[in-house]
Order: sequence, then structure tokens, then C-alpha cells
Amino acid sequence: MANPFIMVAPNGARRSKADHTEIPISISETVDTAVACYAAGAQGIHLHIRDEAGRHSLDSGRYLEALGELNSAVPDLRVQITTESANLFDTSQQLACLEQVRPDWASVSIREIARNPALADRIYGTCAANGTAVQHILYDTQDVELLKSWQAQGIVRPDQTGVIYVLGRYSKGQASDPADLMPFLDADEGRESWMVCAFGRYEHQCLLAAAAFSGDLRVGFENSLNGTDGLIYSDNGASVAALNRRLQGIAA
Repeated sequence: MANPFIMVAPNGARRSKADHTEIPISISETVDTAVACYAAGAQGIHLHIRDEAGRHSLDSGRYLEALGELNSAVPDLRVQITTESANLFDTSQQLACLEQVRPDWASVSIREIARNPALADRIYGTCAANGTAVQHILYDTQDVELLKSWQAQGIVRPDQTGVIYVLGRYSKGQASDPADLMPFLDADEGRESWMVCAFGRYEHQCLLAAAAFSGDLRVGFENSLNGTDGLIYSDNGASVAALNRRLQGIAA
């Protein structure tokens, strides 16, 4: 089994200090978390920013500030910004974020872009023109088929092939299971590079299953706070370290 790329997703759009005191909200907290997670074995970070009230934000100024701070503190950590709507932002605002921030890497939900298909070509074209690598967020096999359709039409550019399979997003209790991976692999057969994230106490088991199929992994408090034993991780770094130990144990 090849060593997978590990990305930490430390906060997401919705979780707060009420969920866990070590959820990073401010830019400085996010940078501190990134440093710790890099030391624990993460190679990338899925970046969410918050406004002054702690709400999910796509503000370009805050993003640029966070990107600068992260590049200074952990220059070898690859940073991916999110364009997630979280029921707060429309497709035009997601496009504006991509145009203004011009990130190296962004995650884009294909079903969110499909809310305004007239903008789809411009969104993926903007990413191509600015050198922004795209990771398509796929929640189910219908998203897989939509991506294939847009690729065939040329809306999604030929080199925009990165995807993340989100396991169990709409399952009962939002609890993922390793078996949730197989429908994606069956529907998207032949894709060379892909990543997985998963919810709930079986997050790490899902990620280990993905690694066995040569997938890359996204781990962290955006998706799960606890392990299989039900115990809450002390912070994101502890979750990354635990996953890394299990991966090394399997590879040994």
C-alpha cells in the first residue's frame, strides 16, 4: 500500500467551540492547528475561514490573510480553500471568491455549482486560467455522473480530475461505513487519483479502507471528533497522529 496523502480538515463550516474547545475559529488558531497537524503527519489542510462572529465565510481578504499566515508558518503544507456554500452563499459568490483569491487549490461541490449551470463554464474556466487545481466534492454517484457529463461537454477542463468522495453524508445519523466507498469506486472506475472523507466514529476505518485502494485521505474535526472507541480526540493533531500510526502499522 502506497503512503496516502493526508489532508486535515480542522473545523468545517458549522462546528464551534461548543462542539469541541479545540475547534480552530480564528486565523491564528487555524495556523496553530496546521503547525501541529503537519508535525503529526498531515501534508495538506482543507481551509475554512470564519467571520468575526465565527460564521462560515468566503471573504477574500480573510482568505488571503490566512493563506499568507499559513505559508509563513508551514510553507511545506499544501493549502486547499473551500468554496462551500453552507446554505449561505450562492454560485456567483463562490465564483467571486475564486476570482479574487486565486488559490493554488480549491474544493468545489459540483452539485452546488449545478444550482446555476449558466456559471459552471466560467467557474471551471476561471480555475483553469488562474492555475487553481480543483477537487470536485462528490456526495453520491449522481454527482459522479454529473461530473462525467460536464467533463464530456468540456465544462470541466481535461486536467480538472481531482475528486473527494464524501462517505455517508446523508446516511442515518451521518455515520459513515467503509462499505460506503464501494458505490463510488464502481461508478467512477478508472479514476487514478481520489480522496475520501467520512463522518462519525468509523471515520478512520473508512480512511484505512480507502488507503487499501490507493486513495488519499482527509481527516479531522470537520467530519469526526472521536474514534471507534467513542473517545473524543484531544485536538485535530491527535486524530491525524492516530490515523498515521494505523497507516504505518498496516504498511509495516
